[in-house]
Amino acid sequence: MTMSEPRVLVLPGYMNSGPGHWQTRWEAAHTGFERLRMPDQNWTQPVCDAWCAALEAALTAETGAERSVLLAAHSLGCLTVAHWATRHASAQTRAKVAGALLVALPDPHGPEFPRDAHGFDPVPLAALPFASIVVASTDDPYGSVAFSQRCALAWGSRWENIGARGHINAESGLADWPQGFAWLMSMKDA
Repeated sequence: MTMSEPRVLVLPGYMNSGPGHWQTRWEAAHTGFERLRMPDQNWTQPVCDAWCAALEAALTAETGAERSVLLAAHSLGCLTVAHWATRHASAQTRAKVAGALLVALPDPHGPEFPRDAHGFDPVPLAALPFASIVVASTDDPYGSVAFSQRCALAWGSRWENIGARGHINAESGLADWPQGFAWLMSMKDA
C-alpha cells in the first residue's frame, strides 16, 4: 500500500459481520482494510460510548499524516460513527477521516433494534465533519427509508437507495458489492 492509499476502518454492527458479509469480503480482498476491534470483542452487548472510544483509539494510533482514513460502517457501526463524530472525536482524529460509507442505519426506536445495545439513542443530528454516503434498502427491518433519509439530510450525507436488499448484509446477496466499494473509494480524496 502506498502512502496515498487510504486506510479503511471497518465498523460492523451488532453480532459482527460474518464470512459472507461485504465488509468481511472487502477486508480479505484489499490491503489496508482493518476491522475495528471492540472492547472485549463484545458484539452482542454493544455500548455506544465504548464503541466510540474504540474508534477514537484506533484513529489516535493512526500514523502518517499523508494518508487519509475511510470508515466502512454497517448498522450499529453507522450510529457509532455519528456519535463519535459529534461527541467523542478530537479535532486531530476527526481531521484524519476523509469519508464514511454508512450502510443500513438502524433506528433505535424501531421494533427490531437490539435491546442489548445501549446508549445509541438519541441519534445525533448534527452535520458530520467529513464526506459521507448513507446507503439504504427499501425493506430493511432495522431502519426505514424515512429514518435513513432524515439522518442523511441532518448529517449532510449523500443518500443512496439500493432497492429491496434487506439489511444490506450477507443475506442480501451482494457478494463483493462493487457499487458500495466504488462509493467508499469515491471519498478517499474528499
